[in-house]
Amino acid sequence: MTITRVADGQWHALDDTLGRVVGRTHAERRPDGRMFVSIDAWQDATFDLLAAAMLAELPAPLFTVVDEDDADLTACWQRAGFTVRRREWEYLVPTDPAVTGLGGALPPPGVTIVPAGAVDESLLRALDRAIRDEVEATLGWLSMPAEVLARPDGDTVGDVSTYAVAATADRYLGLIRVETVNQPRIGLVAVLAGAQRRGIARALLAHALGVLRHSEVTQVWAEVQESNQPASALFDGLGVRPVSSNLELVRWRG
Repeated sequence: MTITRVADGQWHALDDTLGRVVGRTHAERRPDGRMFVSIDAWQDATFDLLAAAMLAELPAPLFTVVDEDDADLTACWQRAGFTVRRREWEYLVPTDPAVTGLGGALPPPGVTIVPAGAVDESLLRALDRAIRDEVEATLGWLSMPAEVLARPDGDTVGDVSTYAVAATADRYLGLIRVETVNQPRIGLVAVLAGAQRRGIARALLAHALGVLRHSEVTQVWAEVQESNQPASALFDGLGVRPVSSNLELVRWRG
């Protein structure tokens, strides 16, 4: 077996007898600056060789995500020094309001939904900052998916056009972000603490799912951190249940 570095963060395993590649690695720095790695190999021995080569060069901490049902792959990463950091439930949410019960989910009096593309960036960023401060004081933003963590340049919003918001006449109260690259996905739903329990999150969801349904999208993915009970309750309230779960693993030391 020959292990060859083909690019930054990428190695190939070549079976010298068969003369073909039997394993490869991949490394990607996410928007928040964290490095996520993956290894594609049929045999555990090949995985271990590729992991050793990759981990010898890449600086810690390193992260990876695996399907919780894949116990063999999880064991491979644990042999390489990775430990479970968190569990994330995956929901597949129908866009049909007859299924979710969101057909009558309207914002409370005095609150309107501002659709994506019409959001004021300065007000959105002020809302994002306020919500982040609240979450940091409770659940903690480090429990959130990589896509909603701050980027190295400090930007915490990213593409403004992916957001719709709930607004009063003078400020924004809640937001929802929908990603449509690769597969439609609800990336974030959040409401200021003082505006919660008024149906704003459900109204934002109803709006976003309605827009997707109008575009002939029938289902959308959503991920919820296991410890985030309010988010779990929101999606459970739609009558949907997790269809799978992922584990995020981390290797803190080199």
